[in-house]
Amino acid sequence: MLNVWVVDDDASIRWVLERALKQGGMSTTLFEESEAVLSALRRDEPDVLVTDIRMPGRSGLQLLEEIRAKRPRLPVIVMTAHSDLDSAVAAYQGGAFEYLPKPFDIDQAIELVRRAASPGQRADPTAAESRRIPEMLGHAPAMQEVFRAIGRLSRSSMTVLITGESGTGKELVARALHRHSPRAAKAFIALNTSAFTADLLESELFGHEKGAFTGATELRRGRFEQADGGTLFLDEIGDMPFDLQTRLLRVLADGQFYRVGGHNPMKSNVRVIAATHQDLEQRVKAGGFREDLFHRLNVIRLRLPALRERTEDIAPLARFFLQKSARELGVEGKRLTDAAIARLVVFDYPGNVRQLENICHWLTVMAPAQLVDAKDLPPELQPQTVARPDASPRAVAVESEAPMAVRGDAAATLAPVATAATAAPADGVGASAGAPAWLDGLEQRARALLQSGEPMVWDTLTREFEAQLIRSALEMTRGRRIEAAHKLGIGRNTITRKIQELGLDEK
Repeated sequence: MLNVWVVDDDASIRWVLERALKQGGMSTTLFEESEAVLSALRRDEPDVLVTDIRMPGRSGLQLLEEIRAKRPRLPVIVMTAHSDLDSAVAAYQGGAFEYLPKPFDIDQAIELVRRAASPGQRADPTAAESRRIPEMLGHAPAMQEVFRAIGRLSRSSMTVLITGESGTGKELVARALHRHSPRAAKAFIALNTSAFTADLLESELFGHEKGAFTGATELRRGRFEQADGGTLFLDEIGDMPFDLQTRLLRVLADGQFYRVGGHNPMKSNVRVIAATHQDLEQRVKAGGFREDLFHRLNVIRLRLPALRERTEDIAPLARFFLQKSARELGVEGKRLTDAAIARLVVFDYPGNVRQLENICHWLTVMAPAQLVDAKDLPPELQPQTVARPDASPRAVAVESEAPMAVRGDAAATLAPVATAATAAPADGVGASAGAPAWLDGLEQRARALLQSGEPMVWDTLTREFEAQLIRSALEMTRGRRIEAAHKLGIGRNTITRKIQELGLDEK
């Protein structure tokens, strides 16, 4: 039977893990703080230790450091409710077996404990400083995978290919990979390969000798020489001219190159991190990108999620950017109302994080008051007002601020409508002007039930409403219940109970 020690100052976490581990056939020993663990380790040793990071006294990371010194083969799983890059990198660099952000799925945690205890698993000790990158904070599972990858790569200099839409923060990730690597003390050089013509790009990359071409009045060191011992970040690698791809491949293969106009081979020890918003596999098939270079770059691939895939991170990012903008301009930081945050969260962000940052700069300058309301947001975030083609000029329909995908029986309740109700109710009561359009559909459904003599109108509509909310959240998170619960603002147990009550598992 596996013996698992759990360290957390939160009694509820200890209670949940104790029962889950016992149901999984494991024995448990519970601790409230690190000192008791270190004392117990003098007499005994578990198969796996699970610890929180932030606790009174010694933190989980300090405990991890002590364990690495005294019990280097003991697998340690680090839990934290502060799901940021700092925590992930510090955990991995401290030698943790795995990093587990809260809230976590119990089944996932149990499986992780079993993997940690399996033969051959071992975490090597190390120590390093990590610095905070607020722009990369994120609770979204996709961002947690990015944090984990940066942590796992923190002791290596492997080539990395970063993919993702424009504005998702690819250079931020590249800088984090460099900063948390053995090359951190050396230079980080960034170059956007799409910003130069082929001839200029060759000179930028490899440098040139004096007199190599008209205007080359002196010797110039290229980016490979400047980044020697450090990291070279090649952004938009998919736009690199085909002939230069051949030269880049040669450098990646043996670290050797020639300056433009030069005859003496140069050597450079550089870690290359490349990034692109394009589909390189398709570029290879179309003949625009060398297949051998693609495989040389595609050693480790990190995909950055679009901002619309991590909506839970929009509010904290917006607050951070507002404070950052205020510091830069020397003014008091603006604050967001709940209505403004709700509008920000449902926006699509084709420009991703970069667009959100620009919106916050705009608000810092243009918003009339310190408290920013939905009406103060820039025009692209305002609901569109569209005239009905078959209506009088004064009759308009207001686009839903947060349209929902609908399926099943709830379609009649929540389907967004393209036009306003064709006729006002006899008693003059209806959805107020400017209200989200789906309320018209809700009103029609409610009236139909009331007129039919349905005895349980309230319960019927409530069930349909809750079912549609949960369906939409599960569809958006591809069935991940914990993530869906987080998006809805309810607990994991609540969404599980509701799914059972509403019979959604059967659909």
